[in-house]
Order: sequence, then structure tokens, then C-alpha cells
Amino acid sequence: MKLIKLKDAFKIRKGKKVEPVKVPGENTVRYIQIEDLRDNHNPKFCQMQEGYIYAKKDNIIIAWDGANAGTVSYGIEGVIGSTLAVLETDLEEIYTPYIGKFLQSKFQYLRNTSTGATIPHISRKALENLEIPLPEVEKQKLISKTLDQAQELIDKRKSQIEALDQLTQSVFLEMFGDPITNPKGWKLAICKDITSKIGSGATPIGGNASYKQQGISLIRSMNVYNNSFNYSDLAFIDEEQAEKLKNVIVNKDDILLNITGASVARSCIVPDDVLPARVNQHVSIIRVIKHLINPIFLSYMLTNESYQNYLLRLSTSGGATREAITKKQIENLPIIIPPLDLQEQFAIKVTKIEEQKSFIQKSIGEIENLFNSLMQKAFKGELFNEEKVPNL
Repeated sequence: MKLIKLKDAFKIRKGKKVEPVKVPGENTVRYIQIEDLRDNHNPKFCQMQEGYIYAKKDNIIIAWDGANAGTVSYGIEGVIGSTLAVLETDLEEIYTPYIGKFLQSKFQYLRNTSTGATIPHISRKALENLEIPLPEVEKQKLISKTLDQAQELIDKRKSQIEALDQLTQSVFLEMFGDPITNPKGWKLAICKDITSKIGSGATPIGGNASYKQQGISLIRSMNVYNNSFNYSDLAFIDEEQAEKLKNVIVNKDDILLNITGASVARSCIVPDDVLPARVNQHVSIIRVIKHLINPIFLSYMLTNESYQNYLLRLSTSGGATREAITKKQIENLPIIIPPLDLQEQFAIKVTKIEEQKSFIQKSIGEIENLFNSLMQKAFKGELFNEEKVPNL
């Protein structure tokens, strides 16, 4: 298997500023943005103009600038914006999906070699000099197909988790109704009257450079998803740093609520296995008074679709350009208070559903480990030495 430098096979063309249109028409084309590289289900459009850079389905698209720099996709056709670049080739010895998967495996390399103090920018030189392992085309196709099979298994498991999440929301609505319109006429309270703690923390001096390999967890907004905790970017601080954040010690059953930025309103209960922990300034702790309200009930109320829309409206009500929910706004959130025994019945049902989700999540982890192992072997030339497809 030979190695080629990317610059010897691909032409890199950076995108340009694009003016989107609100409604697609007869002369509009797909407008591809960074978020489309991760989720290709909400297309936007623009009028085709001279000078725009157009990506074809057999091109590779890479996020060039910003927080998602290094994200790679392929198989999407349309005009790309200024934060993206397109990789084009006319070599018959190259199968685009194979190269796309190889570049996806090099995400960390692309981030580590990026430039820019605050906003990452892909280094053209680092990308151009990246060496690509290139087997014959048929083997590229076989590798790509095998990796696709593993990815399909992961996607199916994730769909099962989404279905269970929808089931939980259906159970909530059936038992309690819409928490904003309150059609069942439950007693109402404001958040500060049913909680013993509402508060957010801070980022240690030095930011990312001050984080440790282990120690006390520092929960950031990237960790908090709706009814789910993302462990992959969990930061750690030492005892001295944690002492400075002693006013935001996270306790068992605390609810975490993102209060700034694009992830505003996302919420979950802190998992036991990340304790002891603190939160930074982008995450608020909500600690309930348990003889008044069940934390699982309140957490799922906050993530109810209707309540999420309410929180999102609240986050932009101050007229600021960046979404934010203040402590005062949290304190005054309207909370329905059904009978505690009914809340606890709901919590029992949720716990059973979460057990199923945990089993599926473990399965996803195992398949992802297989996927990563397959990628490493594929790009070292070890995957099909015996011309045998791995058993998935």
C-alpha cells in the first residue's frame, strides 16, 4: 500500500461568503454550512452567483474555521460558505468515501495543527502534507463498506435511544400534561420556593491549560445534554482550584441547566460517577427540596418540548446577542406541582427506561471501540491482509 500526500491528489478550494435566502425557489441551490456536516437534515438555500464555490457529491468538505474546524463530510452537493473548504480530485485511483473516512479519523491531528489563538483555523500546510495510505480502489471500497456497516449499527442503537427518550416524554405528557399551559390544573410554584440551591460557578484562572488529567470534575456546558451527560470532554481540577469553587459543589441528584450560548436550556441530572464535581459559569445547579418535588420529575419537566421552547424564548428576552438565562429568571421559573406520589411513580418508570438506555449505550460503546479498531487497522493496511471481511 502506497502513501501519497494530500496535496498530490487534491485541490483545496476555500468557500466564500454566501447570502442565504429564506425561501427556496426555482433558481436556488443548496447552501452548505458547518452544522450540515454533522446533521444533514435541515437544508438551507441561496441564489447561485458567480464566484461561489460549489461542492459536488464526489467532493470532500471540511470545516475550516471555528469551533468545529476539522469536521469532515462527503456526499453533500451545494454551495459552501466561507468557513468551509472543498477537496476536489479527478484521480481514478481514489474512492472519495474512503478518503473522507480517513480524514475523519484525523480530526485530532487537524485540530492539533490548527492556527489561531481563540478561533481555530485549519493549517493548509498541515492538511496538504498529510500522508494518505492508498490501497487499490477495490480495497478502498471494501474498507469503506465495512466501516459503513459498523456505523449503521451505531446509528441504529442511537435511534433506539431516541425512541426511548420519546417514550419518556410521552409518559410525562400522559401523566402531567403540558407543563406550560397546565391543562390538568396542577398547583403552581416558582423555582426558588421548591429549591435549596440555584447557582453557577466559574472557569479556573488559565482556562483549558489549568485543567488536570484527573481530580475533581469540572462540569461545562458541553457535558450537559437533555437527559444525558457527555463524558468525552469532562475536565478535571485539583483541590486548590476546587476550593475556590466551593460555593458550587455539586451534590447527588442535582439538576444541571446550561444557561449561556448555543446549548442554553439543555438539562440533565448529574450522574453519580462524576462526583465530586463543580460547575463553571455556563452551567447552573438546581437543587430541589425533595419533600416538595422529585428531582427526576423536575428534570424531565425542564426538558419537555414545551418547556424547552419557553426557556429558549426566555434566553433571548433580554435583547442580548448571546443567549443567556439569569439566576433571577431561574428563580422565577413557573413549576407545576403534582402530588408527590404521582411524581415518584413517574420517576420509577423513568428509571426503568433509563436502565434500557444504559444497556444500549454500553452496546454503542462496544461497537464504537470496534469501529475505531477497524479504522486503525484499515489505514495501516492491516484490515484485509487475508481478504476476509471482519464479522460485525
